[in-house]
Amino acid sequence: MASIRHEIVIDASPEHTWDVLRDVGAVHERLLPGRVAATRIEGDQRFLTFPDGHVVRELIVSIDDDARRLAYSVVEGARPPLRHHHASFEVRPEGERASRLIWTTDVLPHSFGAELRIRVERGSAEMKQAIEAAVRD
Repeated sequence: MASIRHEIVIDASPEHTWDVLRDVGAVHERLLPGRVAATRIEGDQRFLTFPDGHVVRELIVSIDDDARRLAYSVVEGARPPLRHHHASFEVRPEGERASRLIWTTDVLPHSFGAELRIRVERGSAEMKQAIEAAVRD
C-alpha cells in the first residue's frame, strides 16, 4: 500500500483552517474553488463534481472537532482507478497565528503512489491559497 503524508503551513488560524475543512458540503466554494465545480451531500456520502463533469463519490468516515481531523474514503470515481483509498486531514497550530495542515492518504495499488503524491502536493497548495485568500478578504 502506498502511504502519502504531506504537510503544509497555512497563514490562517487553526480555527479558520478547520472551519473550512470540516465544511464538507462547500468544497467547491471554500476549499477548492475552480478545481471542484459542485459538492452534494447525501447522508455520510459526498459527491464532488469536477469541471469536466466527472463525479467522485466519497464516504465521510469521521469529522472530529476535538482533534480537528477529517477522515474520508473515495469509494467510486477515483482517477486513476484505485482498489482502496483512505485519507485524513489534520489541522494543528503552527506558531502564534498559523496552522499546519497534514494530509495523509493510503492507496492501493501501490503503483499509483508517485502520481497521487504529486496530486496531494498540488491540491495542498491550492487549498492553502484558497484558505489564505478567505482570511485576507
